[in-house]
Amino acid sequence: MEIENSFDVSAPREQAWALLMDVPRVVPCMPGATLTETVDESHWKAELAVKLGPISLKFATDIERSETDEAAGTVVLTTKARELRGRGGAQADIRSTLSEADGKTRIDITTDLSLSGAVAQYGRGIVHDVSAQLVSQFAECLAAQLAGSAEEADAAVEAAAKPVAGGSAGLRAVWSAIGRMFGRLTGRSTS
Repeated sequence: MEIENSFDVSAPREQAWALLMDVPRVVPCMPGATLTETVDESHWKAELAVKLGPISLKFATDIERSETDEAAGTVVLTTKARELRGRGGAQADIRSTLSEADGKTRIDITTDLSLSGAVAQYGRGIVHDVSAQLVSQFAECLAAQLAGSAEEADAAVEAAAKPVAGGSAGLRAVWSAIGRMFGRLTGRSTS
């Protein structure tokens, strides 16, 4: 599944590029993620904690900076995650692209996510909605890193460090899915 998110920050493109290249600073912006090891300048290891109601999942994640094009303002992080108790896994390519617009820097993030095992058995719409909310929180944290004060940046990373609580995210996702279904039934869009 593909998830897209975009945001503008009042920061120069060079500053945004420096942040995207600083993976140890980017990883803590992913909700529930903790950087555990820097392997080399293009490879890292992290853990990702997710709680879906009574189920707690912990993923060991390998991160690779698989593509970099400074002139085009594009960087791709490839992640491979496996649930530590063998309940499934996930793979994602996260493409971030920078552009300048009206004196600001626009960051477009496209995440191509695939799930396997028990994790993939949740309804596609709910998984998409929860994943989209996580990518949105990730984008908000990056924006705070670039445009916020040091205190705002620290607060954003601290908030992202908490394990992903799928209960509230899942509930919002369920309501979103119900809203879309109701919209289809009545002929209105609710997205």
